[in-house]
Amino acid sequence: MEEQRGGGPSHGWRHGPAWWDLPDDPEARRARLPWRSTALVTAFVLVGSVFAARGQSDRVPLDGPARVLLLAASVPLLWRHRHPVAVVHGTAAAALAYLALGYPYGPVFLAVAVGCFGAVVAGHRRAAWTAIGLLWAGHVLVALWLYHWLPPTGDRGAGLGQEIVVATWVLAVAALSELARLRREQWVRERADRAAAARRRADEERLRIARELHDVLAHSISVINVQASMGLALLDSDPEQARSALTTIKAASKEALGEVRQVLGTLRAPGAAPRAPAPGLDRLPELVQQAAAAGLTVETEGEPPRLPPGADLAAFRILQEALTNVVRHSGSRHARVRFGYGDGALRLRIDDDGPATGADAGGSGNGLAGMRERAAALGGTIEAGPRPDGGFRVLAVLPSDLREDQ
Repeated sequence: MEEQRGGGPSHGWRHGPAWWDLPDDPEARRARLPWRSTALVTAFVLVGSVFAARGQSDRVPLDGPARVLLLAASVPLLWRHRHPVAVVHGTAAAALAYLALGYPYGPVFLAVAVGCFGAVVAGHRRAAWTAIGLLWAGHVLVALWLYHWLPPTGDRGAGLGQEIVVATWVLAVAALSELARLRREQWVRERADRAAAARRRADEERLRIARELHDVLAHSISVINVQASMGLALLDSDPEQARSALTTIKAASKEALGEVRQVLGTLRAPGAAPRAPAPGLDRLPELVQQAAAAGLTVETEGEPPRLPPGADLAAFRILQEALTNVVRHSGSRHARVRFGYGDGALRLRIDDDGPATGADAGGSGNGLAGMRERAAALGGTIEAGPRPDGGFRVLAVLPSDLREDQ
């Protein structure tokens, strides 16, 4: 099903050699007996040999011992995944005995080919080559010398042309076995690469959602915390100001719930289009107003340029997180935001005058890590740290000439 969803068939050479009943996992391959393919090969060898014998009146007719040898060459294929070396040698020996006794040429070679495939794909290349090499050498010995003492009576030695045909068949089987091995190894690598890519995409999506939730909740909860503290302090002395703080709390919580629903909606319906556009720098006035409600005055310099959606969202979240860190970790009630643009990059700088109100001034946990991840995902950088004259600075450099599909 996974390969079918990927746009291609789930059988054949492209998606793995399933046609000879070879499971993907080596452990499953050893535990599972290939009943169906072995039954098909055995039936084809038995029935095909009957038809092949009709055109070979100079060979020994098929009898009971011949059918026993045909079964001996085919039935062991049932264990070719568990004991590939023994099976390929046993199949080749049974086929050589069948030919040495003068029985008709025919599909018995198919059993040898399947046994050779199984051994080569399992990694026993030398054993497979040795088995079919011994089969060819034994056939040459019978055809050129031992035919005097072996049936059928009056048999003549084989010519050079016949031995070339047999040698060509041996080389063809070996070459096809090697091709099967190479194709299967390629398929296994491609499948492992697809699985790794899927895990990587899942990890990236998990980190993206974690960043979104952190940025949304950290900013909104910081505003709610400041306003709740203000409302409690002014509840008795200034009820109107307390009411205004509660109104701000209501607005901030409503906005946070909306953005959280949007993020969680992508989890419930992966691949679906979002119901609301992603936030960007066009919401800068709203962000400044929220910061003012939390007691932080934000001074802006420069105009934010028009950015592709990915860069626009990253710039907005970085600015939002930086202002949240000022509210939470700085004693300053004033922040400066400067937009600069040049050489295909946006330079976003956020400064506050401090002093720090905690050991993690500026935010040293998930906030800064999330900002760096956002910038790195676009090929940008984040510099954050104390300023020489006091306070804290966050400098983000984001490429702004990205294509929208990136």
